[in-house]
Amino acid sequence: MFFLSIFIPLISYLFCVIFKSYLSGKQISLISCSLLSIATILSLISFYFFHINGDSVVLISNWISSGSFSVDWSINLNLLSCSMVLMVNFVSTLIHIYSVGYMNKDPKRSTFMGYLGLFTFFMLLLVSSNNLLQLFLGWEGVGLTSYLLIGFWNYKNSANDAAIKAFVVNRIGDFGLLLAIFTIFVVFGTLNINEIMILVNSYSDSYFNFVGIKIHSITLISVLLFIGCMGKSAQFGLHTWLPDAMEGPTPVSALIHAATMVTAGVFLLILMSPLIELSEFASKLILIVGSLTCIFAASVAIFQNDIKKIIAYSTCSQLGYMFMAVGASAYSLAYFHLISHAFFKALLFLGAGSVIHSMSDEQNIKNMGGLYNKIPLTYLTMIIGSLSLIGVPFFSGYFSKDLILETLFLRDSELSSYAFLTGLLAVLFTTLYSLRLIIYVFHRKSMANEKVVAHIHESPFIMTFPLIVLSIFAIFFGMFSNSYFIGSDYLSIWSEIIFVDKSFNENFIYENMPIFYKKLPLIIIIFGMIISYLIYFSFNNFISVIKNRLSIVHNFFKNKWYIDEIYQKTFVFAAFYLGKGFWKSVDRDLIDNLGPNGMSKFVSSIGLIVSKMQSGYLYHYVLSIIIGLTLLISLYTYIF
Repeated sequence: MFFLSIFIPLISYLFCVIFKSYLSGKQISLISCSLLSIATILSLISFYFFHINGDSVVLISNWISSGSFSVDWSINLNLLSCSMVLMVNFVSTLIHIYSVGYMNKDPKRSTFMGYLGLFTFFMLLLVSSNNLLQLFLGWEGVGLTSYLLIGFWNYKNSANDAAIKAFVVNRIGDFGLLLAIFTIFVVFGTLNINEIMILVNSYSDSYFNFVGIKIHSITLISVLLFIGCMGKSAQFGLHTWLPDAMEGPTPVSALIHAATMVTAGVFLLILMSPLIELSEFASKLILIVGSLTCIFAASVAIFQNDIKKIIAYSTCSQLGYMFMAVGASAYSLAYFHLISHAFFKALLFLGAGSVIHSMSDEQNIKNMGGLYNKIPLTYLTMIIGSLSLIGVPFFSGYFSKDLILETLFLRDSELSSYAFLTGLLAVLFTTLYSLRLIIYVFHRKSMANEKVVAHIHESPFIMTFPLIVLSIFAIFFGMFSNSYFIGSDYLSIWSEIIFVDKSFNENFIYENMPIFYKKLPLIIIIFGMIISYLIYFSFNNFISVIKNRLSIVHNFFKNKWYIDEIYQKTFVFAAFYLGKGFWKSVDRDLIDNLGPNGMSKFVSSIGLIVSKMQSGYLYHYVLSIIIGLTLLISLYTYIF
């Protein structure tokens, strides 16, 4: 049953590919949604039976066997994999349903639905794998299908560029993961995840010899794993692909940002938490990068005008919170925020898609306004998603985000204190950009064209239904699942799967967290709301003043800290001119001139000389024969 819940999305893809010429786009879409719904139901049943039967491994078949290297096709059935499969299938099903309405007029919607199914399958393969090689196959499959989905509207140059950028940047991280897998096999002699977790403590003091240099094995593996996760989860430095990925259709943005691709990196770190916990250096590195990502993305989001890019940068920022939790050894809380984030972020993206749909494909929030009474259901769901993102009590985002901040505060280290302050500042920025989006889109005077305004309408039910469902989870999920991730039972639930700090639980936080610091995020949220109201309603010229008097600061954040420009001038231009130089000096001047062009010129020259010797006079030919024979006889005599 669990096996079917993973492979049904693949069946959906094959069905879309095979029958797209025989069935209408509507029929294909409905069957695809039905298959994903069945997969979700089977995931739920599997999750239920897991609680009864406990952990297990489902062997599908033998895969590779060569000497000491052996890998099977197998599925890991535990709480982490079952809950992740259920969440991915559930969110993907809602996005499939939404896509029926959103892609209604697209001539290639059958292909699109197939790509969504294939993308979902590879993500399910990734989270359910029992060995790292199979996981890597799912990892690369997600990267490949993301290229297809981001560049789906390939008639747009911007979509093609974004797809290539996502593919190339992720290859950097994937190379790190591949090196990590190689190193794991060298150190542990296996790629089976369960076996690695059993052996990890035995190798805590082992060292890896590389060209005469002794490196702590666990630290090397952890850092390489983190580099791989940086690419997939868009951490600072390898984040540049994520905002550009918004060029794809909105359902793609929701799927990539909510439940699948960007969470793969966080999932892998949680999965390998017993290993990462043995490397203090790796934990500190993850904490620093996560903190930097959190504040960077939140600061940039404030200055963006594209509705999808604002939400994209919010994803990047929230991933920073998850990485901070991993760096603080709060792996269960990182997973808690991963799940709750999936619901409210999918809600925000699909809500943004509903806004774009109603506004005739307009994405600039400065060209919107006054939509609260024209699309009231979308407005309400966007409010719910934004409040959960901000972390307003008692929405889902509040429980997971506040617990992460409290954990950072209680960890006794300078880095944790720095991360705590960074997280608080990110809370303020999140409040500012979230309310800015709501105000510009729904409350300010409409700046849209009159023809666009005349056609504004609420999205059809097939698009609003997923919004309603996700809104329910964005409100109640955190409230009802809080105890499973940090409550009294969480030790017994998670200790056999991931690393759990037995001294750290809900009671410890309650007893040791000062009330002022516990309420500080809420105080910052209220402060941010007041600032937002004053800026966007009372002091309308405030933004103009910032642009004019603090243009350097404004441009710095507007241009995303100039990271793209730096990469363009250092790596892209350098690679371009290096490639151009090799083309001119090596390929053209050396290889071509010595190779085909050179041989052609040589043969032509010889031919020209020989042709000149063809005079047509008999005595010339006789003379040539005599000279040739003389040289041949002389050479023979000299040698022998």
